[in-house]
Amino acid sequence: MTISWRITAAIAVSLIPLLSLPAEHGEAAPARKVASAKPKPSPALETCDPHKFRIMLDVGHTSESQGATSARNDVEFGFNLQLAKLIGERLKSASFAATRVLVTEGQAKASLLKRVGTANAAHADFFLSIHHDSVPDKMLETWEFDGAKSYFSDRFSGHSLFVSERNPHFSASLAFAKLLGRELKDKGLQYATQYSLPLMGRYRHPLLDKDVGVYRYDGLVVLSKTRSAAVLLEAGSIINRDEEMAMNSPERRELIAAAVTRAMRAYCEKR
Repeated sequence: MTISWRITAAIAVSLIPLLSLPAEHGEAAPARKVASAKPKPSPALETCDPHKFRIMLDVGHTSESQGATSARNDVEFGFNLQLAKLIGERLKSASFAATRVLVTEGQAKASLLKRVGTANAAHADFFLSIHHDSVPDKMLETWEFDGAKSYFSDRFSGHSLFVSERNPHFSASLAFAKLLGRELKDKGLQYATQYSLPLMGRYRHPLLDKDVGVYRYDGLVVLSKTRSAAVLLEAGSIINRDEEMAMNSPERRELIAAAVTRAMRAYCEKR
């Protein structure tokens, strides 16, 4: 996954609760009545007006903590930034005028706290985190590129989508992830299947939708701590030598940006 395998542990573990939602306090029931615990409903989602719908496009990683390294020694942060900017342009062209591209500074853990805090303070209606994928270090092979020892893995390819059940709008997050997965599939793209395999060990995640590739990853801070619906998109594998070339092409970026825009429009219409 694009979150650097050398820092995944810092990202995936549960952190000290950040900017947690205010507790809801109901009045105590009269003493003569038997108290009954009622489950709290999920926070209500507002009707979607595209012009006012606040979409936060999170550029995965930072210039100081750049994420995975591609098969040709380019850093993930650059891939993420290019794609997020294009998605932002296409969403704004589709009337989602309040879309914002979020670029965060700092090291891994600190940057996670910043991006979640920024999104929550801005009262984002939707949070989409943009990443590009890699594999665990144990799966890497070596080759030479431009005279330098480099690493690759052509074993897996494809995009993937992650949601967290700890997000207060899990159902909405899952709904958008399925819409986006469907759009990508309809364009002929295949999702990454390795996250459901035992060989992934601690990086294995439950597959919620085997048709379009939506996984559950509860420990991701950017999904579990944001107060809006939130999805993380792994746009493709940059450690796979062929797919890295595709991910670096304007055509593939345009295809993904168009898929996100169509999925967001459909998501908004269903609200």
